[in-house]
Amino acid sequence: MSQRITPRDIAITAMMIALVAVVTRFLIVPIGAGFFNLSDAAVYFTAFTFGPVIGFLAGGIGAALADLSAGYAAFAPLTFMAHGLQGLVAGLIVLRGPGSLITRMVLAAVAGTLTMAGVYFAGEYFGANLGWGGPAQALTEVSFNLLQNIIGAAIAIPLSLLVRRAYPPLNRYTSQ
Repeated sequence: MSQRITPRDIAITAMMIALVAVVTRFLIVPIGAGFFNLSDAAVYFTAFTFGPVIGFLAGGIGAALADLSAGYAAFAPLTFMAHGLQGLVAGLIVLRGPGSLITRMVLAAVAGTLTMAGVYFAGEYFGANLGWGGPAQALTEVSFNLLQNIIGAAIAIPLSLLVRRAYPPLNRYTSQ
């Protein structure tokens, strides 16, 4: 069955891209060559609430825009891949995974964490010639990426559940 893209979907996608960009850019704590931020809370909230496509677009585009605006342009392609795939994977698991919604969200956060941290690790480890760090930076930042994801999931799961409860029509985005 083909799904039609509605003006509402386009508007929600744009708003979620903006949410991810603003949260990523302005809720930050600088660390070394990069920063610790709450981007993962916004990416997970979007993927849990609106599904894999909006999660991918908002996570990838929003976080990459934040990198561009913060002076980390070299990292924008890597950030697009890491957070875009994080949103896609998390959204797919919430949409099609096993168990209750909360179980799917927890599984989605674990898979999204491994995806995001793995993409950043591989990109930084092997992408020194692209300005993405190198092995030392990859090893240093992996623990920050894992912690950032755990905190993000701890914020996003209850937030998504509360928003769904307040506005039940949102369940259409991730109902089975």
